[in-house]
Amino acid sequence: MITTVPPAPLAHPLLRLRLAPHSTLPRRLDGVWWPRSYDLLAELPQLLTALPRAWGHIAGVTVNSAVWSAAPGRMFVCDQVVRLRRTVASNAQHTVVLLAPGHGRWDLLVVPPDTTPEAAEALMTAALEDRARDRRE
Repeated sequence: MITTVPPAPLAHPLLRLRLAPHSTLPRRLDGVWWPRSYDLLAELPQLLTALPRAWGHIAGVTVNSAVWSAAPGRMFVCDQVVRLRRTVASNAQHTVVLLAPGHGRWDLLVVPPDTTPEAAEALMTAALEDRARDRRE
């Protein structure tokens, strides 16, 4: 079953997303995302439309089924089909994996929606600083 998702409403125009600087070195995280809920149908379209074009068409998204609300196996976002995969892996509880055939894989740390702004800021900054430190070592 494919679910068609209308364009994201502008009630929350600012996407809470930080991407790590481009690098050719291996990395654990490509960015940090702070969604407003665990409703994948509501949150995913806004995220996908904000990603860099260089990442290509995101054709697959993997989320932890214990954390995210139920969703169909596929969504129609921005005139393209996105396949949704669910995992129960404990190491992927707070990540979303984005796959773009021919372009790559991107892992985003997910800050829980109910996190306070102060704590979210600290988590987002620390996650990307850890990535920069990993590159230097």
